[in-house]
Amino acid sequence: MGTDARSPRILSVSWGRMEVEGLEAGKDFKLYPGGGRPWDWTETGTQHQPGIQPADVEELLAAGATTVVLSRGMELRMHVTPQALDLLGERGVTVHVLPTEEAVAVYNDLVDSTPVAGLFHSTC
Repeated sequence: MGTDARSPRILSVSWGRMEVEGLEAGKDFKLYPGGGRPWDWTETGTQHQPGIQPADVEELLAAGATTVVLSRGMELRMHVTPQALDLLGERGVTVHVLPTEEAVAVYNDLVDSTPVAGLFHSTC
């Protein structure tokens, strides 16, 4: 894994705001080896229920992630569909589903050692 393929580190997270290395501050993010961008739920029609869908994680897989961190929000209102978990499992990806602050800590612990990606929701 080249240094240019490292996932960006999350510098801070608070209610409704995240700061990510190399990106403008925002609310929700898709981060992956080599970069990241704001996570716009309207692209895939994602809502808290039923939650993160296969379409939300496809981009992470396409970027070469072997570990994916999915944040459930600060109040665990974001869910993850069984179909998204099945897709990640079929691809042999290690998955962590955690409250946002824990998700950020796990993700940051992995950025220097593994091709990690994540979906981060910074509010409920």
